[in-house]
Amino acid sequence: PRGQWEAAKACNLTAGQSWRHVILPQAIPPMLPALANYFIAMFKETPLLSAITVLELMNQARSVANFNYRYLEPMTLVGAFFLVISLIAVVGLRYLERRFRPLR
Repeated sequence: PRGQWEAAKACNLTAGQSWRHVILPQAIPPMLPALANYFIAMFKETPLLSAITVLELMNQARSVANFNYRYLEPMTLVGAFFLVISLIAVVGLRYLERRFRPLR
């Protein structure tokens, strides 16, 4: 917004300082809930965890299940692993939302 830039310029702030102290503190709080929801949806619906190699983890669970014919335990363990990662992401994003909530 033009007014914030002019105010930052009047306070003799550089462009980086303007972004850090004026623009971003006003822009982040309103968009953080939408970004958090988008991140959680991407996490749950896409192979976003390719760094943790979802396919490799599932293949190992199938390998263990095929070896001893017990499918419930390895698949439950994989599901619990993804649940824990998802809960950590949700808790972290909720913390960020509270941290950047504007004072009223």
